[in-house]
Amino acid sequence: MKIRYLFITSAIFLSQPFSAQRQMEYLKRGIVAIPADAGVFVSWRLLGTEAQNTHFDLYRTENNQTRKLNGKPLLHETHFLDKTADQGKNYTYFVKSNTQHQEIDRDFAKYTANQKPYWSIPLKTPEGYTPNDASVADLDGDGTYEIILHQTGRSKDNSQKGETDPPVIQAYKTDGTFLWEINLGRNIREGAHYTQFLVYDLDRDGKAEIVMKTADGTQDGKGKFIGDPTKNYVNENGMILSGPEFLTVFDGQTGAEIHTVNYQVPRFSGSLHPTAEQMTETWGDAKGNRIDRFLGAVAYLDGKAPSVIMSRGYYTRTAMAAWDFKDKKLSLRWLFDTESSEENKKYRGQGNHNLSIADVDNDGKDEIVFGAMTVDDDGKVLNSTGYGHGDALHVGDLDPANPGLEIFDIQERFDDAGAHFRDAKTGKVLWKLPSAVYSKASKFQGPGRGLSLNIDPRYDGSECWAAGAGLKGVYSAKGEKISDKNPAVNMGIYWDGDLLSEILDGTVVSKWDWKREKSEVFFDAKNFQCESNNGTKKNPALVADLFGDWREEVMYRTADNQELRIFSTTIPTKHRLYTLMHNPQYRLGIVWQNVGYNQPPHTDYYLDESVKEIPKPNVFTAKPKIDN
Repeated sequence: MKIRYLFITSAIFLSQPFSAQRQMEYLKRGIVAIPADAGVFVSWRLLGTEAQNTHFDLYRTENNQTRKLNGKPLLHETHFLDKTADQGKNYTYFVKSNTQHQEIDRDFAKYTANQKPYWSIPLKTPEGYTPNDASVADLDGDGTYEIILHQTGRSKDNSQKGETDPPVIQAYKTDGTFLWEINLGRNIREGAHYTQFLVYDLDRDGKAEIVMKTADGTQDGKGKFIGDPTKNYVNENGMILSGPEFLTVFDGQTGAEIHTVNYQVPRFSGSLHPTAEQMTETWGDAKGNRIDRFLGAVAYLDGKAPSVIMSRGYYTRTAMAAWDFKDKKLSLRWLFDTESSEENKKYRGQGNHNLSIADVDNDGKDEIVFGAMTVDDDGKVLNSTGYGHGDALHVGDLDPANPGLEIFDIQERFDDAGAHFRDAKTGKVLWKLPSAVYSKASKFQGPGRGLSLNIDPRYDGSECWAAGAGLKGVYSAKGEKISDKNPAVNMGIYWDGDLLSEILDGTVVSKWDWKREKSEVFFDAKNFQCESNNGTKKNPALVADLFGDWREEVMYRTADNQELRIFSTTIPTKHRLYTLMHNPQYRLGIVWQNVGYNQPPHTDYYLDESVKEIPKPNVFTAKPKIDN
């Protein structure tokens, strides 16, 4: 059997260096049909490989009779409100376009009589477990997304004693078909800081893989054990501080192990069973708190192919490994370690509970924004503020007046920089806000949350705000205080059709009314028996541009833990944008959204009503084509 690839691009890019293009996912239209107040709302993708002026015709089929719904070609939108539809009937919708590669139009939206205003994915939730973070990727190369779900049982923070249940990762198709289950086993602890699962097409064959930290007793999707399943390294406090640690790539279609290597870096070099003294000297404690803080991401370090980033530690020692996956093998690209040199030691303790991936120096290659420190594509530190550890992080074109990208970062403990706004390329701090609440334990206690979203049209750029440490109010991208009140501080979402961001807090989508300085609720998933995750973090399972037009969908678990429900907007919009999933920075943001304390993704361009033209993605896609 030979596998060939159909490369899909548009003529506009053929004059540009091929090496500057990134291979992104092959996607079909992602057409969806949702009941709306005045009919059925139908929307679909404009792909990053297509011309902005691609025209569409929408068709509806009923009882084998097909009808074209639009009179003139649809040139300015990727949605249509079918006011002639009867919500009590069954329909099939599809679009035809003038794009070069017609196979991407071979996608259909089934509307069933009295359809619910959400997509339901029934789950096989293990007893005692709760659906938690989710990710999406095309696991089988058919141009549609599958869902990869982290199911959590008993869970503990690193600072808490007590045994946990093994983390379970499952895969589903969006029609509810169960694909596989990976059980990471008792030698992987459950909690927000332990298992960072990354789902992406790592070898560029058109089908995604999943990569995670594993250990003796991990069972793959085919039932095969990794290492020795008889081993038990859980100590009397419920921590796992000894035994081998691995990094494994699993097949996305089957969950089968593809390749396993030793995790870099280990707890202590030269020993699988380090002493308490050795761990304390290296990581800051021997209790399993600071030593087991893991982050992960995917980055295009050479500008062409994705690499896996996996790290350990951010309070004291920080070690970060970059891995390439080629010919079904993981190979170490580089290793950054604060303990490897006296120069690197000054970068200890700069990491957040999250990270971001972006091309901050505009060289076509990604950097790792690791909290207060940014690591270049070659594994060397590009810049660092030295401000230390924080809880929230945002990277994007947050200030269009400042060249390139900016970073809004908050510090959990730092007296004069509880939050700061910096230039991403140079690390230059453009403005900062001091922590304002005194604590005997830490002198100053920094904020625990922070957001940077474009929510106020009176000011260019994204507005910034933080919660905790006495920080109150909204600030412009220039650091000017523009409101004394705080909107919610959790996530963002594009929902209502304008180019301002909405605020996502728990199960609620709301709009910040800058005139009255209060939030207007658009939608609450609690009305559909849904719940958010992660305690006061109040995250959905996922927020991403999953299908339909460029607006984002939001995914929640139901209160009984037996379903995932996906919600999509039915509000018309005058804007036609490329699918956000073909913006490389945004797409990699979906990969790391589940990592640590969940943060919303950002595009690498500024999105606002004042922008006359949204940049076209410099990408191509490859669809697997299998010949027998």
